Amino acid sequence: MGERCAGLVGNPLPKAFFARPAEIVAPELIGCLLVKRQANGELLWGLIVETEAYSQEDPACHGYRRRSPSNDTLFGEPGRFYVYVSYGIHHCVNVVTHKPDWANGVLLRAVALPNEHERVAAGPALLARRFGIDRCNDAQPLDPSHDLWIAPRPSALAGLGSTDLTQTTRIGVSQGQELRWRWYWRASRSVSKRAKGDRLPPLQALLA
Repeated sequence: MGERCAGLVGNPLPKAFFARPAEIVAPELIGCLLVKRQANGELLWGLIVETEAYSQEDPACHGYRRRSPSNDTLFGEPGRFYVYVSYGIHHCVNVVTHKPDWANGVLLRAVALPNEHERVAAGPALLARRFGIDRCNDAQPLDPSHDLWIAPRPSALAGLGSTDLTQTTRIGVSQGQELRWRWYWRASRSVSKRAKGDRLPPLQALLA
């Protein structure tokens, strides 16, 4: 699938894609491509295989209590990156969704990269590290002109639907634990943590 995806990485998703509630956008981002133009001009990209949704009425959302300088991006225009630091050391990459003045976003939890170890970006911190994303990317539009964007699903994954995804509760939240706002592609071995009872799929060349 790597060669079939490579020709699509320059095509960013339209802003309208993100101008919807996070719980709608999150599962539709599975199978889309996170792309970064590196300093040498080459493109680093991978398939998004796991996401989580957050919204202002949700107690686990950063914007639940109030708007502040640290979470201001989450209240901004949809179609931008919101990058925060977890535990003072790990960067987490989100995309802002829905509408301005309403905290809403999708956390990118895991990405599968072609021809790389399946666990190289299997978790928010690993994902940010592999793509070199940090607070400097906060509030940045998802656009090739800024060297970091999200491209649509390749045609080979056009049929990817809800039956291919696992929907479950989010990871590492102390509130809003009952919300089933995490989605992952069941066929991927790059998911950060599988739901209880969901076995690791057999090794196969999903990105070959």
